[in-house]
Amino acid sequence: MTDNRPLSPHLSIHKKVLTALFSIFHRITGIGLSLGTILIAIWFLLISLGPNYFIYFEIISKNILFKFILLIWTIGIFYHLYNGCRKLYWSFGIGMDLTTVYRSGYIVLFLTLSSTIAVWLLV
Repeated sequence: MTDNRPLSPHLSIHKKVLTALFSIFHRITGIGLSLGTILIAIWFLLISLGPNYFIYFEIISKNILFKFILLIWTIGIFYHLYNGCRKLYWSFGIGMDLTTVYRSGYIVLFLTLSSTIAVWLLV
């Protein structure tokens, strides 16, 4: 027996709210930073083990995939930092009106991209 009743609303019909996307990406970057920290620790461990392991360090460092992971990790660091500051202000009730929420979201994106570019061009 088939019902012709409509299904309950699904994610595909809901409007994507900027604050929800920022919150989701804040959590994703938090998890990514945790995993990336483990990789960075292994990378530093190879340096500290001495000249025999330094070859592995050089091989890993020259790999384009590793550089891409570092770039994504850098973006994650700055996004998590700036969006975390934004959420900290919210916890004090500052900047909760809708125009400020959207404006601060765009400021977070701008600061994230400009900080990442500055780090990768200056370091």
